[in-house]
Amino acid sequence: MTKEPVHHEVHWDPHVPLPKLAPVHAKVTVALVALLCFINSYDGEFVFDDSEAIVNNKDLKPTTPLNNIWSNDFWGSNLSSNSSHKSYRPLTVLTFRLNYLLAGGLHPVGFHVLNIILHAVISALMIDVFAILIGGLAYDEKGRMLNHAPKTSLLAALFFAVHPVHTESVAGIVGRADLLCALFFQLSFLTYCKAFNRGSDRDDRFSVQWVVVSLLLCAAAMLCKEQGITVLGVNAAFDVLLICNVNVYELSQRLVLRKNPLNVSEIWRTGLLTRLALMGLGGLSMLYARWRIMGTGPPAFTEVDNPASFAENVFLRIVNYNYYYSLNAWLLLCPWWLCFDWSMGCVPLIKSATDWRMVWLLLLWCILIGLISQALCSQDSQRRRTLTLGLVLLVVPFLPACNIFFRVGFVIAERVLYLSSAGYCLLLAYALGHCCCRWSKYRKLLCTSMLALLCVYVARCALRSHQWRSEQSLFTSALSVCPLNAKVHYNVGKNLADRGNTTAAIGYYREAVRLHPTYVHAMNNLGNILKERNELITAEQLLSKAVSIQPDFAAAWMNLGIVQNSLQKFEEAEQSYWNAIRFRKKYPDCYYNLGRLYADQNRHVDALNAWRNATMLKPEHSLAWNNMVILLDNTGNLGQAELIGREALRLLPNDHTIMFSLANVLGKLQKYKESEGFFLHALRINPNAASCHGNLAVLYHRWGKLELAKKHYELSLKLDPEAPGTRDNYNMLRRKLDQLKRHTP
Repeated sequence: MTKEPVHHEVHWDPHVPLPKLAPVHAKVTVALVALLCFINSYDGEFVFDDSEAIVNNKDLKPTTPLNNIWSNDFWGSNLSSNSSHKSYRPLTVLTFRLNYLLAGGLHPVGFHVLNIILHAVISALMIDVFAILIGGLAYDEKGRMLNHAPKTSLLAALFFAVHPVHTESVAGIVGRADLLCALFFQLSFLTYCKAFNRGSDRDDRFSVQWVVVSLLLCAAAMLCKEQGITVLGVNAAFDVLLICNVNVYELSQRLVLRKNPLNVSEIWRTGLLTRLALMGLGGLSMLYARWRIMGTGPPAFTEVDNPASFAENVFLRIVNYNYYYSLNAWLLLCPWWLCFDWSMGCVPLIKSATDWRMVWLLLLWCILIGLISQALCSQDSQRRRTLTLGLVLLVVPFLPACNIFFRVGFVIAERVLYLSSAGYCLLLAYALGHCCCRWSKYRKLLCTSMLALLCVYVARCALRSHQWRSEQSLFTSALSVCPLNAKVHYNVGKNLADRGNTTAAIGYYREAVRLHPTYVHAMNNLGNILKERNELITAEQLLSKAVSIQPDFAAAWMNLGIVQNSLQKFEEAEQSYWNAIRFRKKYPDCYYNLGRLYADQNRHVDALNAWRNATMLKPEHSLAWNNMVILLDNTGNLGQAELIGREALRLLPNDHTIMFSLANVLGKLQKYKESEGFFLHALRINPNAASCHGNLAVLYHRWGKLELAKKHYELSLKLDPEAPGTRDNYNMLRRKLDQLKRHTP
């Protein structure tokens, strides 16, 4: 049972319709093919989750202490916060930070290029991984690894390099977590294999040091993405099936029938139990550390995120989970229908055993049982080993996403298939090699089919990675795949609104609310658009419904307050603003809008206090600073207005609106020279501001610099002929100039 296997050339490998390349040439070929598939995404934008994980993540900025990445989650929130997603991936965030430093800011090209390079490297390394899993582990006298399945491993690596399901991980920058996790996963496995490079050592020895290094690389994989810990399962299966050459079927028979009892001393001699104990101890230590880091427990997902996990009974949950597995399998088999999000009604729940979709569950398990029976019962040891390890590589990395151990926050996520697809590619390459070996007369047909499949995959990758280049193309591509997904319609609407097409956005937001009647974010955004279009009654109804569904939705409370203020429902508006602040303590924009409400009611002290709170929470809040200066100016508190204006400019030295307001105050204080300096500075920043030219003209008019006043009045009227008061002031100046000319001898 535990004799060391003799490694021979895999018998079907010579029949695989590919040339036998030198190891370096094979890796370069696979890497170039991988680059070809995804190179057109190199100049894409930040899309979808990139906004939260990269654009709005303060942990990327050099001004943020580096230590923060060890206490914050992937999205920049503190792990101890109840709102944290609990995704602890500090090494991935560190690479984002390095991208930021090297590019000197948020420039997406560098982020995309690194993702593409990582995928190419991972695809090339897959040749070594597949070579071991298919052909066994063997080294030459110089300690170099031998590849007993060069053609099959090359074919499997090519399938992996071009599989379209990888597009989300490669073309989406947030997919960096999956790429880095896969890289360290591979390195951990290959390092574990090095523990058995015995050279001149005795046959029953292995290197503990390499096992420890493998555990450290597993920890690194886990610090890139939680899925990384599953490499321990692959390492253990590799050890049992390949190093110890255990026949699982024979072993199970001996245990069940109690014939030929297990020779524990023989297993102990191989060191298997020691290695499994080391991996078990390492894995438990990593899980314990991860649990301690998580702090407040697992994240709280909603029914919208994963409806099957909220199904009425255990039977329906199990059925729907298995249906999700079948859909994941279909994405591997036929990666044509790809979508950035599969939640919110995209996959309706199976609610009875008579649902026709139950067929897919049965089909999935029939195929899996067939593969498992072949993997366990085949008389061909090479086939048995390849199928078993292929299934292990397919299933084990998927386990964290399968809802068995804990609830996950998605229905289907293409990115979690990045590692599992390697198992599928191995099985596909084996199937093709086996068919070529068995049905040699159909070799040309099989060769043509293989090339056609590779070409289709390359074309699909190119098309899909092009769709990931912008949010507009990404979101609209999902409409045909998941027309029932409210989040798809919401994102299309949001993208249209951001680009100024609010009319079209309204239709998509309404459809999102129709598909998901409790979709509060869609209601909030739709209410905002209707507010801007002055459809205040409808906006108020939508926002009121949103806060009744989710009472702690601070943004909706603030927007409701703005609408109520516009409807002159001042008491209700004030209460809405305070509700928003109650649910989000640090909410500078809400304090700003509350100040506007108080200003409209001539509650000047309250307005100033609200705006001061806004600037304390957000020192760069230009509007709050400017409104304080204007209010103090309008109420005759010129000295205080000057102090506030100067304080604001120390924080915002290039804000032309504050310069303009402060210049007006200084002009009224007859500090003409200083006022002129601020007006001119503001005009250098914003030379087409008609009001700035007009007020500078008034300053010159008062100061007696009439020709300069005339020049700036004319510039103001040229930019805005309807500027209030400017025409009258200009005419007054012209009359004065005419009088001066008449009195000049």
